[in-house]
Amino acid sequence: MTIVDLGAESAAAGGSPRLRAYLAVPDGPGPFPAVVMIHEVFGLDDQTRRHADRLARAGYLTLALDLFSDGGRRHCLVGTMRAMAARTGRPFIDIATARKWLADSELGNGRTGVIGFCMGGGFALLVARDGFDAASVNYGRLPGKQQEDLEEALRGACPIVANYGSADKSLKGAAARLETALDQLGIEHSVKEFPAAGHSFLNDEELGPALLRPLMRVMGVGPDPDSSPEAWRRIEDHFATYLKGQSPSIAP
Repeated sequence: MTIVDLGAESAAAGGSPRLRAYLAVPDGPGPFPAVVMIHEVFGLDDQTRRHADRLARAGYLTLALDLFSDGGRRHCLVGTMRAMAARTGRPFIDIATARKWLADSELGNGRTGVIGFCMGGGFALLVARDGFDAASVNYGRLPGKQQEDLEEALRGACPIVANYGSADKSLKGAAARLETALDQLGIEHSVKEFPAAGHSFLNDEELGPALLRPLMRVMGVGPDPDSSPEAWRRIEDHFATYLKGQSPSIAP
């Protein structure tokens, strides 16, 4: 396990002065394609670290940010969500800092993707046009209430792969809206809604307070071991295409 201190770089740009990240390094000498990972609302937890380790095993230098570095999850969550709604602020500076750190790393090959889950998926969508070569959006909330707002937020984005679940009651219709916007903009993409999956279906364990987990299941939140293998294949195929230069193999 490697913890990277990005505080000095981030603070100099107006970001979090205590910014930390978990770095997962692939086996071998490198250089490697790189990925910035953005966590769910529960913060940089063991689940996120396992996601990062998985991408490292697939050959990606993965830097999993802790957007709640300054003050913890309870203190930072409201401010982070407000920044997402405003599409500006400290989290975006922190993500840009992570991208630059990977771009400057001797272990990186110069190509960088971004991946996010839940809250992080929303951020991954919003930063897809900020210098990244590929983006993976997993059950991320869409920006804006009108389709025109969504299209404006995505204009100029890099290629996107997106995974949503039909049983996710919080994001009904999001996959279809996103695909329509990307079609209209001519952005390379693959969007899929998994019929049996809900929110956070790529996780391998239930998260959140134990008392709330029964309610979360009713709301369609939690792991789906039947859908997640295909979703992970789609993510790895997408990054292989745009970060490694391999032939595309994503199915619609």
